[in-house]
Amino acid sequence: MACKPVCKLCDKLIISQSVTFTGGNLVINLPAGSYGNGCKYCIVVAQAIPAATTINAPVVITIGTGTELYPLTNRCCAQVTACGIRTRTRYSTVVSTNAAGGSFRLLGSACPCPSNNLTAIDGTAPAAPTA
Repeated sequence: MACKPVCKLCDKLIISQSVTFTGGNLVINLPAGSYGNGCKYCIVVAQAIPAATTINAPVVITIGTGTELYPLTNRCCAQVTACGIRTRTRYSTVVSTNAAGGSFRLLGSACPCPSNNLTAIDGTAPAAPTA
């Protein structure tokens, strides 16, 4: 089957307006609008992630000119950190609201984050990594 030269994008495809590292958070700004509870949105992180971003920075979402920070969480409702986000990548999310605010929850997995977890514990202090 040939690729269509022109096609309409889904109304639920949301392209970020900016990506910044502010106040220790990786902030993804989405276009102004109302994002409905229980609705699915595909968010494209279109801008480069700032080089100053730390890998453990929590990822939060702002909408338009609003200042409210909505956490981006994984399927288990744990906060996604910057090491799990890539630029020029689409993330399927669903909005989850409550009386105090809301969050954007990933429907799939974030990008794999590096892990410094020990392979086992045995009661002794771990050895320092060699340089």
